[in-house]
Formats: sequence, C-alpha cells, structure tokens
Amino acid sequence: MPPAAHPYEKYKALPPAKQFRLWRRIWRSIIGFTVLGLGIALIVLPGPAIIVIPVGLAILATEYAWARSSLNKFKEHGQKLGRILLPNRKKKTP
Repeated sequence: MPPAAHPYEKYKALPPAKQFRLWRRIWRSIIGFTVLGLGIALIVLPGPAIIVIPVGLAILATEYAWARSSLNKFKEHGQKLGRILLPNRKKKTP
C-alpha cells in the first residue's frame, strides 16, 4: 500500500496566483477573527468594543457573506440609535 499523501499536497499543485489568493483569504480570516475576538473581549474588559467589533466584521466581510450581513445590521442599529439620541441633528446638504 502506498504511503498516504499529505493533505496539503493538492494546494502545492495550484498555480501561484491561486495560491496567493488562498493564502490572502486565510490571513484575512485569521486577522479578522482575531480583531473580532478582541472586540468581543472588550465588551467585558475596558476598551472601545463598539469600534473594534465593526472593524473585525469589516475585515471578515471581504470574504464572508455572514459577516457582511452582520456588519449591515450593526450599521442599521447604529443609525437608529443615532436618530434616537440626536433627534434634532439635520443632514448636511452638499
């Protein structure tokens, strides 16, 4: 019986451009989940969780549809909160 191939052997056969895109997606995911995790930790720790969580979602939204929809919901709720807290604020016209 021949020895089993390493699971990553199929990725070595990819053209360099596809390898680059794959690694870019992996690194974006790692960075995005790290920033998102830090933001979630900042909910209970002292820090600007309200700023860090959307940044993590924005990074992940470049690769994942669920992050894009979560970011859109976050924006909508932020706009609603802004209208409640600042009801007399008028939009600037260009």
